[in-house]
Amino acid sequence: MIEEIRIRGLGVIDDAVLEPHAGFTVLTGETGAGKTMVLSGLALLMGGRADAGVIRHGGNRAEVEGRVRVSLPAVLERVADAGGELDDGVLVLVRTLAAEGRSRAFVGGRSVPVSVLSELADELVAVHGQSDQQRLLAPARQRAALDRFAGEPHARIATSYRATYEQLREVDRYLVEITEHARDRAREADILRAGLADIDSVEPVLGEWEDLRADSQRLAHAESLRDAAESAHRALRGDTDSGPAVDAISLLDSARRTLDSQRGHDPALGQWADGLGQALSAVSDTASELASYAASVESDPLRLAHVHERIAALTGLMRKYGATVEEVVTWRHSASARLLELDGDDERLEQLSIQRMQLRARLGELGVELSASRSSAAVRFAADVTRELTDLAMPNARLSVDIRQADSADGLEVDIDGAARRLAFGTSGIDEVELLLAPHAGAPARPISKGASGGELSRVMLAVEVVFAGADPVPTLVFDEVDSGVGGKAAVEVGRRLARLARTSQVLIVTHLPQVAAFADRHVMVEKNDDGQITTSGLRVLDDAGRVGELARMLAGLEGSTSAKAHARELLDLAAAEREPELAAAAPELTVRAKGARRG
Repeated sequence: MIEEIRIRGLGVIDDAVLEPHAGFTVLTGETGAGKTMVLSGLALLMGGRADAGVIRHGGNRAEVEGRVRVSLPAVLERVADAGGELDDGVLVLVRTLAAEGRSRAFVGGRSVPVSVLSELADELVAVHGQSDQQRLLAPARQRAALDRFAGEPHARIATSYRATYEQLREVDRYLVEITEHARDRAREADILRAGLADIDSVEPVLGEWEDLRADSQRLAHAESLRDAAESAHRALRGDTDSGPAVDAISLLDSARRTLDSQRGHDPALGQWADGLGQALSAVSDTASELASYAASVESDPLRLAHVHERIAALTGLMRKYGATVEEVVTWRHSASARLLELDGDDERLEQLSIQRMQLRARLGELGVELSASRSSAAVRFAADVTRELTDLAMPNARLSVDIRQADSADGLEVDIDGAARRLAFGTSGIDEVELLLAPHAGAPARPISKGASGGELSRVMLAVEVVFAGADPVPTLVFDEVDSGVGGKAAVEVGRRLARLARTSQVLIVTHLPQVAAFADRHVMVEKNDDGQITTSGLRVLDDAGRVGELARMLAGLEGSTSAKAHARELLDLAAAEREPELAAAAPELTVRAKGARRG
């Protein structure tokens, strides 16, 4: 339930606060006063399209803030997913719009994409205006309306149908790809085979590229490497063929012994002697390793040639299949998998054909089941809407639902009412749905787009929404002049029905009809003030006297008219009696007077 909407800098509204009643709230005001801006603000808050053109003239931003009391698990879960928090069960929603066109949204104190507001709005608010009436004229919308009414069991069938339909489309796509692109797939397979043969002839091994590069360097410089090792060994060991030599090991040993002889006189010399001993051991080990290395290094022209050939072969593969040996090996794995898929086309084609046949059979079963469920729901839907139309001053109107199927030579063969038919299947099943209206006794049932006047269409729309409220309730219902084209007795009945609807949902309506406004629990007037330079609009909750004056203005256009005020008071008394049934039974004469007032 919406507890508060605050609008700043939107159109003619500088700063206004709307606190809707938990039941029925009505917004009225003269044409151009800014009623549309209130609903525009609500639309922005619910994730609607942002247009910088609605920002108040001279302003640089608009802001709409809403406080909504929520308890629906789906809403609470989505808010938690978005990182938002509730304030004592109240969710704060904010939408800002900058003059340069940038829009931001906040849910529970956390910045979120605008789409999150739209997702929450689907669970919290249903907005209906004259544009929604026009959308209801589209057969696809009428089918969607019937599906919405049909309930959860029907929704499960529809979900299964759509999933099967998408599976069938995917299988058909694969079949087309295999059959229509057979030549391209065969060419691709030949290219893959050639690439795999090229790689297999070399048999690259992960990690060998680095080893080959190291071998190449070592073999190419074998002589210089051996000479360096031998020279270093001689320097350390002093192994020469001519006379005594001073070598590093002898010098280190002499220095160690000299220091060690004086250890008793100064411990520091002993520590240095120990360090030289460690160095002597390391140098001796290095000298031995150099001797072994020098003995192991051999010139091997054949091995060097083999290494160069291997490097050249791998380089050739890397030019074609990847920048590294690892990428070449990866290409081989993926190419093998793809070739296995291509080589299995015949087997895959057979499997897909069997799967397609099974899916078509299953889709046919689900399509018939979905159609039967729609037909059953259509009877209930038509009866419920017809009953509502009776309460909306259309006692002899009858709504019916025409469900038919289109034959198609390329469709699926199914059994409909004992007869085999080949029908067209779509994303929503096999049915075409159309709402038909017989507005009065003896009138033929015609599509509502052709058989309903503007006022009748408004009442049909309201009746449908009332039926939806019982089948799939939404906490808040907003109506934007859906009573357009309605007047007299029908207007009173519309007001009465909205008041009943407000017993189970919060209802907010913008109207020009005093008969409707009289039934509201809270009457808010949108006032326009013009000082000759700046035009602003504000919201004012009317007290009893204020309601009489506003209804009188709406009735006669004359705020001071005594007869209009009397008429307004009768309307308010009638509405009060309707809201309190126990008063209605005690004051039957009030209804008589109210009927006389309606005739006026």
